[in-house]
Formats: sequence, C-alpha cells, structure tokens
Amino acid sequence: MKFISSLVLSCMLAVGALGQGIEIGAPLNGTTVKPGSNIIVEVDRPDTLTGSTELSLVIGFLNCFDGPCPSPLDRIGDILYNGSYNPQFHTGVQRPPHQNFTVRVPKTASGGNAQLSAIHFSLVGAGPFPFLQSQNITLVVE
Repeated sequence: MKFISSLVLSCMLAVGALGQGIEIGAPLNGTTVKPGSNIIVEVDRPDTLTGSTELSLVIGFLNCFDGPCPSPLDRIGDILYNGSYNPQFHTGVQRPPHQNFTVRVPKTASGGNAQLSAIHFSLVGAGPFPFLQSQNITLVVE
C-alpha cells in the first residue's frame, strides 16, 4: 500500500512540474536573424494551480551550422541573458503569463542554423522541489 501511495504522489508531482514548464513564444521556430541584430525573446509560462517560485532564466545562442545542435543542458553557447524571471499576465493580450527579453544576436554568428535556448530553474510545490527545464528553437542566421 505504501508503494502505491508513493507512486501516486510521484505522478502528481511530475504532472505538477510539467505545468510549471516554459515555452519560447517568440521568435518563431525558423525565424531568420542577422548577426548583431536585436531580437525579442518571449518566454511563456502557462498558468497553473501548483505554486512555484521562479529562480532564474538563461537565454543562450549556439551556432549549429549544418549539423544538429546538442541539448541546451549540455551546451548553451553565447549567453544572451542570465537573471531573474518574472512572468506576468498582460491586460488585453490573450497569452499565458510571460516576460519579454530584448537580446542581441552575437556579431560572431555565422550563416546557417543556430539554436536559441531558454533554461529555466524554479522551485515547485509546497515541499518545494527543484525543477530545471530547457526549451529551444532553431533560428536561421543570414
């Protein structure tokens, strides 16, 4: 019986953690960017009933050229932002809570595919427990 209770609790914590996840709302996957240009990165965090404490966010840029990019948890590349994350609802906008960051594409970025990643760290639940997640999209560098 204790095993079943532990299993149910573990599943509930996993489902709660998934609800705390982030998404890159902008730019869209496949967007073309130029070296040295500014882009707005929108990081969404869907609303949830599970409590959480946002700790930090890192936005990274990694040239992948014509090969596949490694996981952002293995290699971030150039760090474009490293700091606090405080997603908010915005009046008149039908989007989940989010925060926008203006970042500069590295001047050293070269043509081909690049990975824009967001690495998110928070504390989830009443316990709380640490939650680390990454999301990424592909950008095309002109």
